[in-house]
Amino acid sequence: MTDATTAAPAAGNFIRQIVVADRAVGKHGGRVKTRFPPEPNGYLHLGHAKSICLNFGIAADFAGRCNLRFDDTNPTKEDVEYVDAIQADVHWLGFEWDALHHASDYFEILYLCAEKLIRDGKAFVCDLSAEEVREYRGTLTEPGRNSPWRDRSVEENLDLFRRMRAGEFADGARTLRAKIDMASGNINLRDPALYRIRKVSHQNTGDAWPIYPMYDYAHCVSDAVEGITHSLCTLEFEDHRPLYDWCLDQLDLPSMPEIVEPMRRAGLAGPPSRPQQIEFARGNLDYTVMSKRKLMALVADGLVDSWDDPRMPTLAGLRRRGFPPAAIRAFWERAGVTKQNSVIEFSVLEGCVREVLDAGAPRRMAVLDPLKLVITNLDAAHEETIEFANHPKNPDFGLRRVPFSRELWIERDDFFEVPPKGFHRLVPGGEVRLRGVGIVRCTDVLKDADGRVSEVHCTLDTDTRTGMPGADRKVKGTIHWVSARHAVAAEVRLYERLFTVADPDDTSDGKTYADHINRDSKRVVQAWVEPAAAGAQREHALQFERLGYFVADLADHTGATPVFNRTVTLRDSFAKG
Repeated sequence: MTDATTAAPAAGNFIRQIVVADRAVGKHGGRVKTRFPPEPNGYLHLGHAKSICLNFGIAADFAGRCNLRFDDTNPTKEDVEYVDAIQADVHWLGFEWDALHHASDYFEILYLCAEKLIRDGKAFVCDLSAEEVREYRGTLTEPGRNSPWRDRSVEENLDLFRRMRAGEFADGARTLRAKIDMASGNINLRDPALYRIRKVSHQNTGDAWPIYPMYDYAHCVSDAVEGITHSLCTLEFEDHRPLYDWCLDQLDLPSMPEIVEPMRRAGLAGPPSRPQQIEFARGNLDYTVMSKRKLMALVADGLVDSWDDPRMPTLAGLRRRGFPPAAIRAFWERAGVTKQNSVIEFSVLEGCVREVLDAGAPRRMAVLDPLKLVITNLDAAHEETIEFANHPKNPDFGLRRVPFSRELWIERDDFFEVPPKGFHRLVPGGEVRLRGVGIVRCTDVLKDADGRVSEVHCTLDTDTRTGMPGADRKVKGTIHWVSARHAVAAEVRLYERLFTVADPDDTSDGKTYADHINRDSKRVVQAWVEPAAAGAQREHALQFERLGYFVADLADHTGATPVFNRTVTLRDSFAKG
């Protein structure tokens, strides 16, 4: 990292350009402080990863700091499970926050700020019901109407607000609203609610508060008291920015001595900042949904196994699927940061995954749909070990010893009695190279009672083994194998995309996202793997040669009962053209 006073890295997107310009004129004292502010009402998904990478990345680029803050202002939907999961996801993605905070840590500060707005005639207690508030708000083309309670005196408003705080009134009976402009063209400025009564236990503060601040109000105050300089939000908050600025302008937090001690108790060194909100386009990918509500419904309705189901776009799901965090970071860096909404092909992310795993995943052999191959010119007791490179491009990965015997498992689709055109693997009377062994010729085919091929018998041309004179003899096909005597049984979960259409959110045909679930998105097979694969640690990524990249399952894998999830195939099966 560079010192805050030195030249920053080259600006690669419009937000970096803003920060460079701010520092050039000494804005915010040259400081850069960002925050990632998730609501703990669900698990993080790929879209959140873009915000994480951006907020932590901007801070790192300019030798600044980035906080993790839980914007926990809606206790009815929040849970400590989500708090813990979010922290784990941020760490897994490769980031460390400067400080961990909750908006609920500032409830006392937020309350004192609300009283200031009341004293200054900028907020009032309103008795309209939620339905009446909607009726009074107006429309995009018609102005709203003032609440009949808008002109209450400061004294009455303070009294009612303090009684709201004391828990005297029922849920929904009253709200505290900002007094701005019911005729504003921006509906967010039509006297928005700042506080509502909600007698619900909070995951961080328990039953200490019967009133809770609204998100827009809590967000800007939390940014200011944490000293945030650049508040990075997705585009849907662009219309909320005037309210963000209005609250900060009216409060003038740096000039509020009554919040100094509450800030100290909240662990804030101060002083408050005057942050600026900057919006960017959220991250959208095809063949997926990234609405927390829809993701929660997928779990609740049993359409997936859990929040960390490897078909889910949650970070927990992608982690279990075997997506490396480095690939996710690289993907969002390449996608860039703009003001234009767009949809990125999921295959682009999978391409990043392949790049990282190609360089970092050791190679192993596994057979997913086994067919027995018997080498008839070897003794029944024949047994040896063959050395294989753990990585063909990197000798630093070293070698491993793979057991070999007379009876092997090969992939069923590596043998055809009547081969399709262009087939270059094993056929009756044909030859193929066994990976690392030599060339075998098919001499016989055995079938079961149903007429299905149960065994293929071959002879090994021992002159084609490594180090022998015929080792360089050419045949068109090479296939992999595992020793039947030494192979370890493994459960392998083959995952495909969760949805059958590129835009599951499109309801123009009268269908919902749930109607487009891919019922074949998960297939479980009983496979055979070489012993070195079975010994992989949980979350260890491997390339099963010729099959794809796989990961030892985070929850279920053991050496005795291996479980592997397919991360991606070796090639993009969804490629166009």
